[in-house]
Amino acid sequence: MTQPIEIGRLLSAGISGFTAGCRVNQLSVPSFGALVRAPLGDGYQVYGLIHDIHIDDDGLVRQLVTADGVSEEVMKDNRERRIVPVEMSVLAVGYEQDGKVHHLLPPRPPLSLDVIYLCEDKDMVRFTEKFGYFRHILNGKDVPVGEVLAAHILQAGKARGVESGKWIESATQEVITLLRDDYPTLMRCVGLRILE
Repeated sequence: MTQPIEIGRLLSAGISGFTAGCRVNQLSVPSFGALVRAPLGDGYQVYGLIHDIHIDDDGLVRQLVTADGVSEEVMKDNRERRIVPVEMSVLAVGYEQDGKVHHLLPPRPPLSLDVIYLCEDKDMVRFTEKFGYFRHILNGKDVPVGEVLAAHILQAGKARGVESGKWIESATQEVITLLRDDYPTLMRCVGLRILE
């Protein structure tokens, strides 16, 4: 069994989503559209999709940006020992309780400093067997819907290996069905080529 990949810790949370933070040197693991999970004990964990990753500035960065001839050593030090975290905004798309996956908003959010893990392929496949969670993506406020769907569908398809084409086709048909009355969003998805 592989070791779960920790991508950060919870900064703030609500029922519909949460924000996690990580060090800059952990940034290679989480990606836009990735499915993540926050295990909370007692057979309960919350699932979400990363829909934004950002790095806020601090006073030192503001000074370094305007300085001439900043050395590689200073830049490396700032990137590796930086105190300001990389923040990931996560849209809640479901939860698991006692081994059963639910594509509903979780009954309670994760707590501050809970560990957030990247979902392994087997978790991704199990969570995405059905498409009920798509409605959370489509209804997400301040979420780039088309881009998140495109990134997520590609990642979930890849997790399936040789069966990816069949799942991507089914997911695409589900998106078309859900967006049949929302032509602008459907066209944004078509423009991103998830509906080829």
